[in-house]
Amino acid sequence: MTYLRIKIKVKGLVQGVGFRPFVFNLARSLDLRGFVKNTSEGVVIEIEGKNAGVFLERLRSEKPALSDIESIDIEKLPECGFEGFTILPSEDNGSITPVSPDISVCNDCLSELLDHMDRRYLYPFINCTNCGPRYSITRAIPYDRPNTTMLRFKMCHDCSREYQDPEDRRFHAQADACPLCGPRLSFQIKNPLFKGYEGEEPISSAIRLLKAGGIVAVKGLGGFHIACDAENKDAVTLLRERKQRTNKPFAMMAPDMDTVRGFCHVTDAEAQLMISRRRPIVLLKKKPDCILPEGVAPKNRCLGFMLPYTPLHHLLFFYPERDGEGAGRPNFRCLIMTSGNLSEEPIIHENEAATEGLAGIADAFLLHNRDIFMRVDDSVIRANFFIRRSRGYVPEAIALGETGPEVLGVGADLKNTFTLTRDAYAIPSQHIGDMGNFETLKFFEETLENLKSLYRINPIAIACDMHPGYYSTRWAEAQPLEGLKVQHHHAHVASVMAEAGLKNKVIGIALDGSGYGTDGNIWGSEFLIADLNGFKRLCHFNYMALPGGEMAIREPWRIALGWLQEVTGGDALQYIERIGFLNHYGEERIKNVLRLVELPEFTPCSSGAGRLFDAVAAITGITDTNTYEAEAATALESCAAEGIAEDYPVDIKFADPMVVDFSFTLLRILEEMTSGTGREIISARFHNTIITAIIRVVNKLHSLTGIRDVVISGGVFQNLYIAERVFERLKGDGFRVYCNRRMPPNDANISLGQAYILRERLRQ
Repeated sequence: MTYLRIKIKVKGLVQGVGFRPFVFNLARSLDLRGFVKNTSEGVVIEIEGKNAGVFLERLRSEKPALSDIESIDIEKLPECGFEGFTILPSEDNGSITPVSPDISVCNDCLSELLDHMDRRYLYPFINCTNCGPRYSITRAIPYDRPNTTMLRFKMCHDCSREYQDPEDRRFHAQADACPLCGPRLSFQIKNPLFKGYEGEEPISSAIRLLKAGGIVAVKGLGGFHIACDAENKDAVTLLRERKQRTNKPFAMMAPDMDTVRGFCHVTDAEAQLMISRRRPIVLLKKKPDCILPEGVAPKNRCLGFMLPYTPLHHLLFFYPERDGEGAGRPNFRCLIMTSGNLSEEPIIHENEAATEGLAGIADAFLLHNRDIFMRVDDSVIRANFFIRRSRGYVPEAIALGETGPEVLGVGADLKNTFTLTRDAYAIPSQHIGDMGNFETLKFFEETLENLKSLYRINPIAIACDMHPGYYSTRWAEAQPLEGLKVQHHHAHVASVMAEAGLKNKVIGIALDGSGYGTDGNIWGSEFLIADLNGFKRLCHFNYMALPGGEMAIREPWRIALGWLQEVTGGDALQYIERIGFLNHYGEERIKNVLRLVELPEFTPCSSGAGRLFDAVAAITGITDTNTYEAEAATALESCAAEGIAEDYPVDIKFADPMVVDFSFTLLRILEEMTSGTGREIISARFHNTIITAIIRVVNKLHSLTGIRDVVISGGVFQNLYIAERVFERLKGDGFRVYCNRRMPPNDANISLGQAYILRERLRQ
C-alpha cells in the first residue's frame, strides 16, 4: 500500500503552548509516523500514513487553546519509511517564531496545588504545558529549557518521566519542576518590629506579617509587587507614605470574582477579561457602598482589580492554617499589589536589587531563586482599551500586511514603549515607563537588546519624536542609523492606522496633554488630515497659558488663572474671588502668577486638551494638583453626573487652521458655579461640550475633504465618557471610526506610529 508523506511548516504562536505534544498525540492516534520539531521559524512536522489528510484537518481545528496558527505550508514528499512518531531536538535555522506571553496558572495545576495527596501540594512554582512563565524566562529561541532561566534546575526522576511521557500534561513542559528539583521560596524580614514573624514556611510567615499590618515585597512572575492588606487603612496609608505616592491609585488583587463584585460593578465582558489566561488589571466602577479605604484610589470612581495569576498568589490567599480551621476561606479579601519600584523607576526584578532598593518601603521580602530574564509590569485595561500593555500580551506581534524592512521606533518620554519591525510584523515592547532617569534608560536598553536578540532584528533605521528635549530623541540621535523625526500627534494617528492596516488619508484626531508641534509650540488637540507621508493641521483647541511652564501642569490652578485672565480681558480678580481662589491661595500669590502670564519666557502656551481638563477641575474645586499624569482629568471624569444631555456654548473660528475657542464655555461654568449648580452637573456638561466640539469639527472637515475614515487617539480617549460617545456619534453620522485596540491610546502607542511611518516610507 502507498502512504502519503507530507512536510508541514506551521508558523505563528506555536512554541511554549503545548503544540509539539499536541502534534505527537494526534499523529499517534491516527497511526501516523514521522516527527515534529521546533525551529526558530516555527514548528516543522513530517507525517507518513494513510490518515495524513485527516491529520491536516484536525491540526487546525483541534490546535491547543493557547496557540495561534498564522500559516500552514504543505509539501508532498516521497515515502521514506518512518518508524513510529518522535519529537526531535529543536533546530535553530536563523528565522524567528513568536514567543508566547506569560500565562496564568491553569485550573488543573490549581487543583493539584491544593490537593494534599499530590506531590506538588502547596508548591508555588507548579506549571504545565498549558500555563506558567514564558516570555519572562525566555533567553532565546527556540523555546526549550536550555534557552530559559530554568536551565539551572535539573529535573528529578519524576519530573523527567512526566516530561517524556506523551500521555502526561507536562509532556515537554519546559518550566516543569517540583519541590525536589525546582525553584524555592525564602523569606527575609528587614523591619526589626516584625522579627518574631519568621517561621519555617515562607508563605505562612508572609501571611502572618500582612495580617499584622506589615508591608511585604513579593517576587512574582515579571518583577516585584509590594503588598499589604487593602482593608487595613493604616497599612494603606503607611504604604503611600513610604512609596511617596500621594494620590495615584494602587492596583489590587482579590481571590475570586465574587469578592471583586462585592467592591465593584462588573460587566460580563469585564469578568471574562479578568478570568482570562492573561489576567490583566481591570479598571472597574466602584460601588457606592464599597468599604475599602479611600486611600486605595483617592478621588477616583474606578478601582483596579486583578485575580491571582501565579501559584504563589493563590497561596497567599488560600495557604491553609496550621490547625486546619478556615479551610477554603481566603486569608484576605483584598491585597494591594502595586509595582515594586521606586518613584518613576522601572519595576525591580532581582533579589539583591529589591532587598536594597525597596528596604525603605517593605518590612519583609518573599523571594524565590528563579531568575526573571524579561521584567514585565501587569497590564491594565479599562473596558476594551489598554491603559498599559505588558504582562500577558507582550511580546505578541501586530500584523502589518506586507513584508517590510527592519526598523525601530523609540517612542515618547512618558509611558514609553519601543517598537521593532520584522517581516510583516510590528513587535511593541512591554511598558518601559517614564524616561528621564538612568534606571529607566537602562531598562529601555536592556529590553531592546533582549528583543532584538530574541527576534534576530537588526534595524536599518530609527524613528523618534520631534521634541528636542526628549531623552528618547537624544538617545536615537546618538545611534549610527538613518533617522526620521515624527511629529507626536501624527504618530498617535499612525499607531491606529498600523493596527487597522490603513494607508489612505484619514481625519486624525489626537487629543492629549502635550506634544511638540512643527511650529515649536506645545500641541495637544490636533485635527489632522494625515496619511503615512505627512499631515496637515486643520484645527486645534485654543492655546492656553501655562504660567511657570511645567509647574502649571503640576498645579492646574495656575492654568485656570491664565485662562480666566485671557477670557475676562485682564479683569480676572472678581471671578477669582467668586470661585474661592483668593481665600485659598492668597492675593499676593495669585497676583504673582497673573504677572507671569504677561511674560512669555516664563509662560509657554499649549493647545493640549488635557490642560483644558486641568483648568476646569481646578475652577470647580474638584482638584488643583496633578501628583501623577492626568490626575485632575481623571478626577473630573469620575465626578461627572450620569444622564446629563446639555452642553455649553463653544465657538469654532473658521480660519487656517480652525480654532475651537472655549471662552464662552468658561463664562457659563462661572455663572453656574455662582448660581450653585453642582460640580457633578458642570463636569458632565463640560464633557458634553468637548464631544460636541469634536463632532462639529469632524463634520466640517468631511465637508471640506470628503474623507469618511476617522482615527481617534491620544490620552484623552482613555476617558470613557468621551471615547464611547464620540465613537457612537461619529458612527451615527456615517463615519468609519478607528481607535487603538492593540495598544493604549496614550503615549505608549507613539513608538508603533513612528515605526509604521518610517517602515512604509522606506518600503516606498
